[in-house]
Amino acid sequence: MRLCSIASGSSGNCIYVGSDATHLLIDAGISGRRIEEGAAELGLKLAEIDGIFITHEHTDHISGLGVLARKYGIPIYGTFGTLQAVRRTSSLGKMEESLFHTISADEKCMIKDISLYPMRISHDAAEPVAYRISHDKKKIGILTDLGCYNDYTIACMQDLDVVYLEANHDINMLQVGPYPYYLKQRILSDRGHLSNDSSGKLLSKLLNTHLKAVVLGHLSKENNLPELAYETVKVEIMMSEAGYREGDFPIYVAKRSEVSQMIEI
Repeated sequence: MRLCSIASGSSGNCIYVGSDATHLLIDAGISGRRIEEGAAELGLKLAEIDGIFITHEHTDHISGLGVLARKYGIPIYGTFGTLQAVRRTSSLGKMEESLFHTISADEKCMIKDISLYPMRISHDAAEPVAYRISHDKKKIGILTDLGCYNDYTIACMQDLDVVYLEANHDINMLQVGPYPYYLKQRILSDRGHLSNDSSGKLLSKLLNTHLKAVVLGHLSKENNLPELAYETVKVEIMMSEAGYREGDFPIYVAKRSEVSQMIEI
């Protein structure tokens, strides 16, 4: 199984996950052209994509969806609330109703030889989810856009081989930065985004002996730095009781507007 971030951040998100037989996108929050170019870098044609799984309907996760749906007829998967919100997003243009497929949190969905398990998350969207993705006993967790986590979150994301985890903002940079007060409060709320510190604390609860890699994603352009996210998360891990140290597994930071490193397990 393979994972690669095509784009990551508050300006747009798109992740490729696949096996030899199955090719999926998680979100399509950049232009169709950029997704085409990113897929080409991975040696893929978008006509080979078996489905697009949407986490939620915010623009940075769906802006390229209409173009891909019309040009390639790719099936679109999301929760009932998410798909209803997508249908109401006029900027996406007309999409064939037959392309929409409803999935439900806590119910497994199979696409050829890959299984996807959506899980509920706390975010200010209609019915947002994260995904645990499995193939041949390997598991990838994709967990972004959540303001907080709980025991359910941790239980759903146990025994992962790769975790793609939000590290959206540095709290101090956000507090002293240019955002208006209401937006700062939204980001810091339980339905906002995970800070670097919170990301590290959550990751410390997901560590296991067969973890191969961690990817930090959805970094804010204005309120974070890749080096800061990396160092903060690393410190949280080393300070935790999990017993892991630097070098036990690689930690990558997904690039904002470039294709990131392909991770294979």
